[in-house]
Amino acid sequence: MAPRRAVGPRSRRRKVRVRRASARDMDTLVEHRIGMWRDIGGRTERVLRAHEPVYRSWAGTRLRSGELSAVIAEVDGRPAGSGALWWMPAQPRPGLPAVTNPYILSVYTRPEYRGLGVATAVVGELIRLARRGRAARVTLHASSMGRGVYERLGFEATTEMRKWLRPSARSPRPGERVSRRGRAGSRR
Repeated sequence: MAPRRAVGPRSRRRKVRVRRASARDMDTLVEHRIGMWRDIGGRTERVLRAHEPVYRSWAGTRLRSGELSAVIAEVDGRPAGSGALWWMPAQPRPGLPAVTNPYILSVYTRPEYRGLGVATAVVGELIRLARRGRAARVTLHASSMGRGVYERLGFEATTEMRKWLRPSARSPRPGERVSRRGRAGSRR
């Protein structure tokens, strides 16, 4: 993968190099995943730490099987960000006969590298991987921090809906506080 010149006021012509991740990169991928959730907010450190081994096992199994592809962006030889593409099973639909629905997840840029084009380079490479896999589309869930990056890359909002079957598992809404046990409650 060719290096890209970082753009923006903080770039000072620093190059962002994106490479495929392997099982040896699992510590970085897990660290970035936890960083992403920490930045999104609404989860206690205890909940985030409990997530680490769960994600490590889930991602490691899929990375080894090829069901998950991951990339790491480096600036000056250091991991600056990462993201993954899950070749998620999907049902065929009219006009979309594919049996996979590539899903972008865990996109994260370390704070000291934000504004350099790291997330754009990561997502761009994940889109290229999906295209090489002959995918008709790729999906993701955007945080408020990432929405601008995704919109610039041509993503559009959809009409997805959900219903929580275990309300204690849902993320807090804006304005809600999180108890020590990691559950959302109303702010009064």
